[in-house]
Amino acid sequence: MSNDLFCEIIAGERSAYVVSSDEVAVSFLDARPVFKGHVLVVPRVHVETLADLADVGPFFERVQAMARAVETGLEAGGTFVAMNNRVSQSVAHLHVHVVPRNKKDGLRGFFWPRTKYDSAEEAESYRDVIAKAL
Repeated sequence: MSNDLFCEIIAGERSAYVVSSDEVAVSFLDARPVFKGHVLVVPRVHVETLADLADVGPFFERVQAMARAVETGLEAGGTFVAMNNRVSQSVAHLHVHVVPRNKKDGLRGFFWPRTKYDSAEEAESYRDVIAKAL
C-alpha cells in the first residue's frame, strides 16, 4: 500500500465509518459529505486512476451494490455516482463517490456543497442503515 489517507483507512491505521470491506474494496462515509450518507468506494489495492485498475469488473460490482444500498437504505430517490481522475482528485487513490439524491435537493451541476455529521452517533446511524441494506 501507498502512504495516502485511503490506504491508511484500508490498513486500519486511520478511523473511518466503514460501511463495507472485502478483498476487493473498502467503502466508508465521506468525512465531508455532499449529503449525509455519501459513501466513498475505494479499491483495496492502491491505484491512482481508473486506467490503473487492472480488474475493473469486481470493483464496479461493489460500486453498483453500494449505489443500491444507499438508495434503499436511505430511501433516497436515486444516487449520483462519480469519480475524478487526477484533476480534482483530493486523494491520489481511486475512489468513487456514491451520493444519495432526492428531487429538489439543491445539487446542481458540478458544484458540490459539503456538510457535516452532527455527531459520531449520527454518522454511525447512516453507516449502519446503508450496511444493513447491503
